[in-house]
Amino acid sequence: MDRGRLITIEGLDGAGKTTLASALHEALTRLGLDVRLLREPGGVRAAERVRELVSDPELQIGPRAEALLYAAARAQLVDEAVEPLLRGGAWVLLDRFVDSSLAYQGGGRRLGIGAVRAINEFATQGTRPDRTLLLTIEPGLGRARSRERAHPLDRLEREHDSFFERTASAYDQLQTEEPQRIRRIDAAQAPADVLAAALEAIADLL
Repeated sequence: MDRGRLITIEGLDGAGKTTLASALHEALTRLGLDVRLLREPGGVRAAERVRELVSDPELQIGPRAEALLYAAARAQLVDEAVEPLLRGGAWVLLDRFVDSSLAYQGGGRRLGIGAVRAINEFATQGTRPDRTLLLTIEPGLGRARSRERAHPLDRLEREHDSFFERTASAYDQLQTEEPQRIRRIDAAQAPADVLAAALEAIADLL
Protein backbone atom coordinates (compact mmCIF):
# COMPACT_ATOMS: atom_id res chain seq x y z
CA MET A 1 0.00 0.00 0.00
CA ASP A 2 1.28 3.47 -0.90
CA ARG A 3 2.17 5.75 1.98
CA GLY A 4 -0.33 8.54 2.61
CA ARG A 5 0.37 12.26 2.62
CA LEU A 6 0.96 14.57 5.56
CA ILE A 7 -0.40 18.09 5.05
CA THR A 8 0.20 20.59 7.85
CA ILE A 9 -1.46 23.95 8.38
CA GLU A 10 0.54 26.69 10.08
CA GLY A 11 0.24 30.33 11.02
CA LEU A 12 -0.30 32.76 13.85
CA ASP A 13 -3.23 32.51 16.23
CA GLY A 14 -6.28 33.97 14.53
CA ALA A 15 -5.11 33.14 11.00
CA GLY A 16 -7.94 30.67 10.41
CA LYS A 17 -6.08 27.37 10.57
CA THR A 18 -8.92 25.40 12.13
CA THR A 19 -11.43 26.79 9.64
CA LEU A 20 -9.22 25.84 6.71
CA ALA A 21 -8.48 22.40 8.16
CA SER A 22 -12.19 21.56 8.37
CA ALA A 23 -12.93 22.87 4.88
CA LEU A 24 -9.96 21.08 3.36
CA HIS A 25 -10.92 17.84 5.09
CA GLU A 26 -14.38 18.06 3.54
CA ALA A 27 -13.03 18.94 0.09
CA LEU A 28 -10.50 16.09 0.00
CA THR A 29 -13.03 13.59 1.33
CA ARG A 30 -15.34 14.53 -1.56
CA LEU A 31 -12.48 13.59 -3.90
CA GLY A 32 -12.61 10.07 -2.48
CA LEU A 33 -9.52 10.23 -0.30
CA ASP A 34 -9.23 8.67 3.14
CA VAL A 35 -8.51 11.84 5.12
CA ARG A 36 -7.97 12.17 8.88
CA LEU A 37 -7.97 15.52 10.65
CA LEU A 38 -5.82 15.94 13.77
CA ARG A 39 -4.63 18.89 15.83
CA GLU A 40 -1.59 19.90 17.85
CA PRO A 41 -0.96 19.77 20.64
CA GLY A 42 -3.48 16.97 21.00
CA GLY A 43 -5.01 14.44 18.64
CA VAL A 44 -4.53 11.52 21.05
CA ARG A 45 -5.38 11.23 24.73
CA ALA A 46 -1.94 11.81 26.25
CA ALA A 47 -1.22 14.75 23.96
CA GLU A 48 -4.58 16.32 24.83
CA ARG A 49 -3.50 16.24 28.49
CA VAL A 50 -0.35 18.16 27.53
CA ARG A 51 -2.54 20.64 25.62
CA GLU A 52 -4.38 21.40 28.85
CA LEU A 53 -1.08 22.15 30.57
CA VAL A 54 0.44 24.43 27.95
CA SER A 55 -2.83 26.31 27.42
CA ASP A 56 -3.56 27.04 31.08
CA PRO A 57 -3.02 30.77 31.76
CA GLU A 58 -2.77 30.06 35.48
CA LEU A 59 0.46 28.07 35.06
CA GLN A 60 3.98 29.45 34.86
CA ILE A 61 5.94 27.44 32.29
CA GLY A 62 9.48 28.39 31.26
CA PRO A 63 10.44 28.56 27.57
CA ARG A 64 12.54 25.38 27.59
CA ALA A 65 9.93 23.41 29.50
CA GLU A 66 7.29 24.70 27.07
CA ALA A 67 9.29 23.56 24.05
CA LEU A 68 9.85 20.14 25.60
CA LEU A 69 6.16 19.72 26.46
CA TYR A 70 5.15 20.47 22.88
CA ALA A 71 7.78 18.03 21.60
CA ALA A 72 6.57 15.33 24.00
CA ALA A 73 2.97 15.73 22.85
CA ARG A 74 4.15 15.61 19.25
CA ALA A 75 6.16 12.43 19.82
CA GLN A 76 3.09 10.67 21.19
CA LEU A 77 0.87 11.91 18.36
CA VAL A 78 3.33 10.72 15.70
CA ASP A 79 3.79 7.30 17.31
CA GLU A 80 0.14 6.68 18.11
CA ALA A 81 -1.68 8.26 15.17
CA VAL A 82 0.26 10.05 12.42
CA GLU A 83 2.71 7.35 11.38
CA PRO A 84 0.20 4.45 11.56
CA LEU A 85 -2.26 6.42 9.43
CA LEU A 86 0.37 7.35 6.86
CA ARG A 87 1.58 3.75 6.64
CA GLY A 88 -2.03 2.71 6.08
CA GLY A 89 -2.31 5.03 3.09
CA ALA A 90 -4.42 7.78 4.70
CA TRP A 91 -3.97 11.48 4.15
CA VAL A 92 -3.38 13.29 7.45
CA LEU A 93 -4.34 16.94 7.85
CA LEU A 94 -2.58 18.34 10.87
CA ASP A 95 -3.51 21.66 12.46
CA ARG A 96 0.06 22.68 13.49
CA PHE A 97 3.21 20.57 13.57
CA VAL A 98 6.97 21.08 14.05
CA ASP A 99 7.02 24.47 12.30
CA SER A 100 4.82 25.86 15.07
CA SER A 101 7.48 25.06 17.66
CA LEU A 102 10.23 26.44 15.44
CA ALA A 103 8.30 29.70 15.09
CA TYR A 104 6.73 30.08 18.53
CA GLN A 105 9.44 28.66 20.78
CA GLY A 106 12.42 29.10 18.47
CA GLY A 107 11.46 32.61 17.37
CA GLY A 108 8.85 33.93 19.77
CA ARG A 109 10.56 32.58 22.90
CA ARG A 110 14.04 33.26 21.48
CA LEU A 111 15.25 29.68 22.06
CA GLY A 112 16.68 29.52 18.55
CA ILE A 113 15.26 27.59 15.61
CA GLY A 114 18.21 25.17 15.56
CA ALA A 115 17.83 24.15 19.21
CA VAL A 116 14.08 23.61 18.89
CA ARG A 117 14.51 21.70 15.64
CA ALA A 118 16.93 19.29 17.33
CA ILE A 119 14.50 18.20 20.06
CA ASN A 120 11.74 17.83 17.48
CA GLU A 121 13.87 15.68 15.22
CA PHE A 122 14.19 13.35 18.19
CA ALA A 123 10.46 13.59 18.94
CA THR A 124 9.23 12.88 15.41
CA GLN A 125 11.99 10.50 14.28
CA GLY A 126 12.14 12.36 10.99
CA THR A 127 8.43 12.49 10.10
CA ARG A 128 8.05 15.49 7.79
CA PRO A 129 5.12 17.09 6.00
CA ASP A 130 4.67 16.54 2.29
CA ARG A 131 3.28 20.08 2.12
CA THR A 132 2.79 22.88 4.62
CA LEU A 133 0.16 25.59 4.14
CA LEU A 134 1.31 28.77 5.90
CA LEU A 135 -1.57 31.16 6.52
CA THR A 136 -0.03 34.61 6.65
CA ILE A 137 -1.69 37.42 8.54
CA GLU A 138 -0.61 40.70 10.09
CA PRO A 139 -0.02 39.93 13.79
CA GLY A 140 -2.38 42.67 14.97
CA LEU A 141 -5.23 41.33 12.85
CA GLY A 142 -4.61 37.81 14.10
CA ARG A 143 -4.76 39.01 17.69
CA ALA A 144 -7.99 40.90 17.03
CA ARG A 145 -9.56 37.76 15.59
CA SER A 146 -8.45 35.74 18.61
CA ARG A 147 -10.09 38.21 20.96
CA GLU A 148 -13.38 37.92 19.07
CA ARG A 149 -13.70 34.23 19.86
CA ALA A 150 -16.16 33.06 22.50
CA HIS A 151 -13.58 31.22 24.62
CA PRO A 152 -11.08 32.96 26.97
CA LEU A 153 -7.58 33.57 25.65
CA ASP A 154 -5.13 30.78 26.45
CA ARG A 155 -1.63 31.23 27.87
CA LEU A 156 0.09 31.89 24.53
CA GLU A 157 -2.68 34.07 23.15
CA ARG A 158 -2.08 36.44 26.07
CA GLU A 159 1.50 37.19 25.03
CA HIS A 160 2.67 40.68 24.01
CA ASP A 161 2.69 42.00 20.44
CA SER A 162 6.48 41.65 20.23
CA PHE A 163 6.19 37.89 20.83
CA PHE A 164 3.88 37.46 17.84
CA GLU A 165 6.06 39.72 15.69
CA ARG A 166 9.07 37.49 16.41
CA THR A 167 6.95 34.41 15.70
CA ALA A 168 5.78 35.83 12.36
CA SER A 169 9.38 36.63 11.41
CA ALA A 170 10.42 33.06 12.22
CA TYR A 171 7.64 31.72 9.99
CA ASP A 172 8.90 34.00 7.20
CA GLN A 173 12.41 32.62 7.64
CA LEU A 174 11.20 29.02 7.51
CA GLN A 175 9.22 29.65 4.33
CA THR A 176 12.18 31.35 2.67
CA GLU A 177 14.35 28.33 3.49
CA GLU A 178 11.82 25.76 2.18
CA PRO A 179 9.62 27.42 -0.44
CA GLN A 180 8.76 24.14 -2.15
CA ARG A 181 7.32 22.58 0.99
CA ILE A 182 5.91 25.68 2.70
CA ARG A 183 3.37 27.56 0.58
CA ARG A 184 2.11 30.97 1.62
CA ILE A 185 -1.61 31.70 1.62
CA ASP A 186 -3.04 35.13 2.41
CA ALA A 187 -5.26 34.54 5.45
CA ALA A 188 -6.99 37.92 5.06
CA GLN A 189 -8.95 36.53 2.09
CA ALA A 190 -12.47 35.16 2.34
CA PRO A 191 -12.55 31.54 3.60
CA ALA A 192 -13.60 30.23 0.18
CA ASP A 193 -10.58 31.90 -1.42
CA VAL A 194 -8.27 30.52 1.26
CA LEU A 195 -9.60 27.02 0.54
CA ALA A 196 -9.14 27.48 -3.20
CA ALA A 197 -5.54 28.60 -2.66
CA ALA A 198 -4.91 25.61 -0.39
CA LEU A 199 -6.23 23.15 -2.98
CA GLU A 200 -4.04 24.77 -5.63
CA ALA A 201 -1.01 24.48 -3.31
CA ILE A 202 -1.45 20.71 -2.95
CA ALA A 203 -2.69 19.98 -6.48
CA ASP A 204 0.57 18.30 -7.49
CA LEU A 205 0.16 15.78 -4.64
CA LEU A 206 -3.32 14.67 -5.65
